[in-house]
Amino acid sequence: MQTDTTRTSEDKVEMKLKLSVVVISFNMAREIPRTLLSLSPKMQNGMAADDYEIIVVDNGSTRPFDDEACKAISPNIKIIHNDPCGSVSPVGAIKRGLEACQGELIGVLIDGARMASPGLLATALQASQLSARPVIGTLAFHLGPDVQMKSVHNGYDQHAEDALLKTVPWETDGYQLFNISVFAGSSATGWFKIPGETNALFMRADLWSELGGYDQGFQTVGGGLTNHDMWHRACKSRNSDVFLLLGEATFHQFHGGVATNAKVSPSADFHKEYRALRGTDYSRPWAPFKIFGSIKPVHADSLKASK
Repeated sequence: MQTDTTRTSEDKVEMKLKLSVVVISFNMAREIPRTLLSLSPKMQNGMAADDYEIIVVDNGSTRPFDDEACKAISPNIKIIHNDPCGSVSPVGAIKRGLEACQGELIGVLIDGARMASPGLLATALQASQLSARPVIGTLAFHLGPDVQMKSVHNGYDQHAEDALLKTVPWETDGYQLFNISVFAGSSATGWFKIPGETNALFMRADLWSELGGYDQGFQTVGGGLTNHDMWHRACKSRNSDVFLLLGEATFHQFHGGVATNAKVSPSADFHKEYRALRGTDYSRPWAPFKIFGSIKPVHADSLKASK
């Protein structure tokens, strides 16, 4: 006797995805395909396409990416386009992305130029099983010989980065990105201290809702310190458990970003907006945290650089 194992449409609706990943893009036609490839089941260890969804929200790009080429990377990629005349801040785009999520755990990458290491998603899912209210953060790296705010003054640009990426087989082994990158400024203290912000933040859907997502009051270009603010509020949230992923990270591609690649820093405007919204200066969140993950030989240099 054969058993019918087909699923009805009602069954499929009831089966909640394990994970949703929201990726925000603005004028990243070069960078987004690499980011999506790094997040796809082709490169994410232990992840199948029906385990999760990748929701890309383009925030009104004037030089948009190729939708069809991006969708062809993986069947679990969904694309949303925001109004081209909308806000220069990504907070509205993040709100749309969060509203579209169907996963139990939701990760947000506010900057779509950030590629992911191969164990990022599976390790975040594993960490989420250790707490009823997990707040899962990741460290950030910059591709290139130095943080890009400095390397841009020494000629580092997209062409230099394209050549750099050709020196390692990152498409078959994403961990090789650790060999051509350095800690971002917010993660400069390394693997064992809480960073100033995280560029891949994972929480359960109900905690995202409880915290109200990213504050829509942050309206400066690029969102100012909205990502720092979200991380701070998440770490300080009631009864939450903060986890930092060990051995997994994001890698920032050069794209002329407001904060990372600008030759003139917009920091003063960002901090002014933060003070207006919060009544105080931003400070790195000090909260108890657990380290979860594993290390490989490729992490040797970053371990030595950790303070």
